[in-house]
Amino acid sequence: MAYRTALLGGSYDPVHHGHVALGAHFAHLLQVDQLRVIPAGLPWQKSNLKATPQQRAEMAALAFAGADYDVVVDLQEIERAAQGLATYTIDTLRQVRAELGPSASIAFLMGADQLQRLDTWHEWQALFDYAHICVAARPGFNLAAAGLPPAVAEAFSRRLGTPEQIRNTPHGLTYLAQDFAVDISATEIRAALQRGDSANSLIPPLVLDYIEQHNLYKS
Repeated sequence: MAYRTALLGGSYDPVHHGHVALGAHFAHLLQVDQLRVIPAGLPWQKSNLKATPQQRAEMAALAFAGADYDVVVDLQEIERAAQGLATYTIDTLRQVRAELGPSASIAFLMGADQLQRLDTWHEWQALFDYAHICVAARPGFNLAAAGLPPAVAEAFSRRLGTPEQIRNTPHGLTYLAQDFAVDISATEIRAALQRGDSANSLIPPLVLDYIEQHNLYKS
Protein backbone atom coordinates (compact mmCIF):
# COMPACT_ATOMS: atom_id res chain seq x y z
CA MET A 1 0.00 0.00 0.00
CA ALA A 2 1.38 3.40 -1.01
CA TYR A 3 2.13 6.06 1.57
CA ARG A 4 -0.63 8.66 1.85
CA THR A 5 -0.26 12.27 2.91
CA ALA A 6 -2.45 15.34 2.81
CA LEU A 7 -1.08 18.89 2.71
CA LEU A 8 -2.95 21.76 4.32
CA GLY A 9 -1.36 25.11 3.54
CA GLY A 10 -2.44 28.47 4.84
CA SER A 11 -1.29 31.74 6.31
CA TYR A 12 -2.66 30.65 9.74
CA ASP A 13 -2.96 34.26 10.86
CA PRO A 14 -4.51 32.97 13.08
CA VAL A 15 -5.30 29.27 12.73
CA HIS A 16 -8.97 28.55 13.50
CA HIS A 17 -11.53 25.77 13.80
CA GLY A 18 -12.13 25.82 10.04
CA HIS A 19 -8.52 24.81 9.36
CA VAL A 20 -8.69 22.02 11.92
CA ALA A 21 -12.03 20.73 10.64
CA LEU A 22 -10.83 20.71 7.02
CA GLY A 23 -7.67 18.83 7.95
CA ALA A 24 -9.57 16.29 10.04
CA HIS A 25 -12.22 15.74 7.38
CA PHE A 26 -9.75 14.77 4.69
CA ALA A 27 -7.32 12.98 7.03
CA HIS A 28 -10.10 10.53 7.86
CA LEU A 29 -11.72 10.43 4.42
CA LEU A 30 -8.44 9.65 2.68
CA GLN A 31 -7.07 7.52 5.54
CA VAL A 32 -3.77 9.38 5.41
CA ASP A 33 -0.60 8.30 7.13
CA GLN A 34 0.17 11.93 7.87
CA LEU A 35 -1.31 15.42 7.58
CA ARG A 36 1.26 18.11 6.84
CA VAL A 37 0.24 21.56 8.01
CA ILE A 38 2.25 24.09 6.00
CA PRO A 39 2.29 27.73 7.17
CA ALA A 40 2.92 30.11 4.30
CA GLY A 41 6.20 32.00 4.23
CA LEU A 42 5.83 34.96 1.90
CA PRO A 43 2.52 34.30 0.13
CA TRP A 44 2.61 36.55 -2.92
CA GLN A 45 -1.16 37.12 -2.83
CA LYS A 46 -1.11 38.19 0.83
CA SER A 47 1.27 40.83 2.12
CA ASN A 48 -0.41 41.95 5.35
CA LEU A 49 0.29 39.08 7.74
CA LYS A 50 0.15 40.19 11.38
CA ALA A 51 1.85 37.35 13.29
CA THR A 52 5.46 36.38 12.67
CA PRO A 53 6.27 33.15 10.78
CA GLN A 54 7.35 31.50 14.04
CA GLN A 55 4.14 32.54 15.79
CA ARG A 56 1.98 31.24 12.94
CA ALA A 57 3.84 27.92 12.97
CA GLU A 58 3.47 27.61 16.74
CA MET A 59 -0.26 28.39 16.56
CA ALA A 60 -0.67 25.71 13.88
CA ALA A 61 1.07 23.14 16.08
CA LEU A 62 -1.15 24.02 19.04
CA ALA A 63 -4.34 23.85 16.97
CA PHE A 64 -3.68 20.28 15.82
CA ALA A 65 -2.12 19.05 19.08
CA GLY A 66 -5.11 16.88 20.00
CA ALA A 67 -5.60 15.23 16.61
CA ASP A 68 -6.19 11.46 16.50
CA TYR A 69 -3.98 11.15 13.40
CA ASP A 70 -0.35 12.01 12.72
CA VAL A 71 0.22 15.73 12.14
CA VAL A 72 3.48 17.46 11.26
CA VAL A 73 4.01 21.21 10.88
CA ASP A 74 6.13 21.55 7.72
CA LEU A 75 8.26 24.70 7.76
CA GLN A 76 9.58 24.57 4.21
CA GLU A 77 7.70 27.66 3.00
CA ILE A 78 8.82 29.67 6.02
CA GLU A 79 12.39 28.53 5.43
CA ARG A 80 12.20 29.66 1.80
CA ALA A 81 10.82 32.99 2.92
CA ALA A 82 13.78 33.43 5.26
CA GLN A 83 15.94 33.28 2.14
CA GLY A 84 13.83 36.00 0.53
CA LEU A 85 11.95 33.58 -1.74
CA ALA A 86 8.24 33.86 -2.45
CA THR A 87 5.81 31.09 -1.48
CA TYR A 88 4.47 29.11 -4.41
CA THR A 89 2.44 25.95 -3.87
CA ILE A 90 4.01 24.29 -6.91
CA ASP A 91 7.45 24.51 -5.26
CA THR A 92 6.06 22.93 -2.09
CA LEU A 93 4.47 20.07 -4.01
CA ARG A 94 7.67 19.43 -5.95
CA GLN A 95 9.65 19.26 -2.72
CA VAL A 96 7.19 16.87 -1.03
CA ARG A 97 7.05 14.66 -4.13
CA ALA A 98 10.85 14.52 -4.29
CA GLU A 99 10.92 13.53 -0.62
CA LEU A 100 8.19 10.87 -0.73
CA GLY A 101 8.87 9.39 -4.14
CA PRO A 102 6.70 8.71 -7.20
CA SER A 103 4.23 6.23 -5.70
CA ALA A 104 3.01 8.17 -2.63
CA SER A 105 -0.51 9.55 -2.72
CA ILE A 106 -0.30 13.30 -2.11
CA ALA A 107 -3.50 15.30 -1.66
CA PHE A 108 -3.43 19.09 -1.54
CA LEU A 109 -6.38 20.48 0.44
CA MET A 110 -8.12 23.81 -0.12
CA GLY A 111 -11.39 25.64 0.35
CA ALA A 112 -13.77 26.48 -2.48
CA ASP A 113 -12.74 30.14 -2.34
CA GLN A 114 -9.20 29.13 -3.30
CA LEU A 115 -10.49 26.99 -6.16
CA GLN A 116 -12.27 30.03 -7.57
CA ARG A 117 -8.89 31.80 -7.83
CA LEU A 118 -6.81 28.80 -8.84
CA ASP A 119 -6.00 30.16 -12.28
CA THR A 120 -4.06 33.01 -10.63
CA TRP A 121 -1.68 30.57 -8.91
CA HIS A 122 1.84 30.16 -10.23
CA GLU A 123 1.96 27.21 -12.67
CA TRP A 124 -1.46 26.07 -11.47
CA GLN A 125 -1.95 23.48 -14.18
CA ALA A 126 1.25 21.72 -13.11
CA LEU A 127 -0.16 21.14 -9.61
CA PHE A 128 -1.91 18.01 -10.91
CA ASP A 129 1.45 16.54 -11.93
CA TYR A 130 2.43 16.30 -8.26
CA ALA A 131 -0.76 15.96 -6.20
CA HIS A 132 -4.49 15.44 -6.11
CA ILE A 133 -6.56 18.57 -5.43
CA CYS A 134 -9.25 18.12 -2.76
CA VAL A 135 -11.71 20.94 -2.11
CA ALA A 136 -14.07 21.52 0.80
CA ALA A 137 -17.19 23.50 -0.10
CA ARG A 138 -20.21 24.74 1.81
CA PRO A 139 -23.49 22.84 1.36
CA GLY A 140 -25.11 23.73 -1.94
CA PHE A 141 -21.86 24.53 -3.74
CA ASN A 142 -22.16 23.48 -7.38
CA LEU A 143 -19.26 23.29 -9.78
CA ALA A 144 -21.36 24.32 -12.76
CA ALA A 145 -22.84 27.35 -10.98
CA ALA A 146 -19.80 28.40 -8.95
CA GLY A 147 -18.48 30.91 -11.43
CA LEU A 148 -15.16 29.12 -11.72
CA PRO A 149 -12.72 30.27 -14.40
CA PRO A 150 -13.51 28.07 -17.44
CA ALA A 151 -10.07 26.45 -17.54
CA VAL A 152 -10.27 25.60 -13.83
CA ALA A 153 -13.81 24.23 -14.13
CA GLU A 154 -12.80 22.04 -17.08
CA ALA A 155 -9.66 20.69 -15.44
CA PHE A 156 -11.36 20.04 -12.10
CA SER A 157 -14.45 18.36 -13.58
CA ARG A 158 -12.44 16.19 -15.96
CA ARG A 159 -10.28 14.85 -13.14
CA LEU A 160 -12.99 14.07 -10.56
CA GLY A 161 -12.21 10.91 -8.62
CA THR A 162 -13.40 8.94 -5.61
CA PRO A 163 -11.67 8.91 -2.22
CA GLU A 164 -10.61 5.33 -2.93
CA GLN A 165 -9.00 6.33 -6.22
CA ILE A 166 -7.19 9.22 -4.55
CA ARG A 167 -5.96 6.95 -1.76
CA ASN A 168 -4.46 4.53 -4.25
CA THR A 169 -3.00 6.76 -6.98
CA PRO A 170 -0.15 9.28 -6.69
CA HIS A 171 -1.62 12.46 -8.21
CA GLY A 172 -3.81 14.02 -10.87
CA LEU A 173 -7.36 13.63 -9.49
CA THR A 174 -9.80 16.04 -7.87
CA TYR A 175 -12.44 15.64 -5.19
CA LEU A 176 -15.17 17.96 -3.92
CA ALA A 177 -16.49 17.56 -0.37
CA GLN A 178 -19.86 19.30 -0.51
CA ASP A 179 -20.96 18.60 3.05
CA PHE A 180 -18.43 20.91 4.65
CA ALA A 181 -20.33 23.50 6.68
CA VAL A 182 -17.47 25.40 8.37
CA ASP A 183 -17.18 29.00 7.16
CA ILE A 184 -14.73 31.05 9.22
CA SER A 185 -12.75 34.09 8.13
CA ALA A 186 -9.36 34.85 9.67
CA THR A 187 -9.92 38.51 8.75
CA GLU A 188 -13.12 38.55 10.80
CA ILE A 189 -11.36 36.83 13.70
CA ARG A 190 -8.59 39.44 13.75
CA ALA A 191 -11.18 42.22 13.69
CA ALA A 192 -13.07 40.62 16.58
CA LEU A 193 -9.89 40.22 18.64
CA GLN A 194 -8.93 43.83 17.94
CA ARG A 195 -12.34 44.95 19.22
CA GLY A 196 -11.91 42.78 22.29
CA ASP A 197 -14.80 40.49 21.33
CA SER A 198 -14.81 36.83 22.28
CA ALA A 199 -13.47 34.39 19.69
CA ASN A 200 -13.96 31.25 21.80
CA SER A 201 -16.23 29.65 19.22
CA LEU A 202 -13.82 30.30 16.34
CA ILE A 203 -10.36 29.44 17.65
CA PRO A 204 -9.02 26.33 19.42
CA PRO A 205 -8.51 27.07 23.15
CA LEU A 206 -4.73 26.52 23.08
CA VAL A 207 -4.43 28.95 20.15
CA LEU A 208 -6.57 31.54 21.91
CA ASP A 209 -4.36 31.24 25.00
CA TYR A 210 -1.28 31.72 22.80
CA ILE A 211 -2.79 34.82 21.17
CA GLU A 212 -3.52 36.33 24.58
CA GLN A 213 -0.09 35.46 25.99
CA HIS A 214 1.67 37.09 23.01
CA ASN A 215 -0.76 40.01 22.80
CA LEU A 216 -1.49 39.36 19.12
CA TYR A 217 -4.05 41.16 16.95
CA LYS A 218 -4.68 43.92 19.47
CA SER A 219 -3.93 46.75 17.08
